[in-house]
Amino acid sequence: MSPPPRVLAVASGGGHWVQLCRLMPAWDGCDVTYVTTEPGFRAKVEALAAERGQPKPGYRVMIEANRWQKLRLIRSVFQIAAILIRVRPDVVVTTGAAPGYFALRLASMMGTRTIWIDSIANAEELSLAGQKAGKHCDLWLTQWEYLATPEGPCYEGSVI
Repeated sequence: MSPPPRVLAVASGGGHWVQLCRLMPAWDGCDVTYVTTEPGFRAKVEALAAERGQPKPGYRVMIEANRWQKLRLIRSVFQIAAILIRVRPDVVVTTGAAPGYFALRLASMMGTRTIWIDSIANAEELSLAGQKAGKHCDLWLTQWEYLATPEGPCYEGSVI
């Protein structure tokens, strides 16, 4: 019997994290490690897994950074690289912002399958990170049907 797939689920705090958490049942039966910028989310993630009869997931915290904080962004790239090397995921799933973008790009370079799910908050246009990530991921999704194009992203529904 083969081991369960290793999933690295990555999102910054706030709405990106909320949407990632709504997807948790999708990787039941997998060996999951969550990566976010908020240390306080660990107990909730563990409780949600326990409620569904899932094993205790891994949990890693990385620095919060955005495009205006260049040094913090550099540090976050190194943090996510270290996490990817330790976890060796089979797939990286992200709902976005900077941590997800870097995880997706680095994982893609390592030959890991990647999924980007653009935030539902970006109703008028794709997020900047989503626009940049699209050409580097295996599955590129939007949660707004009218933002889908033949070149991507695809629309398969929303996580609300």
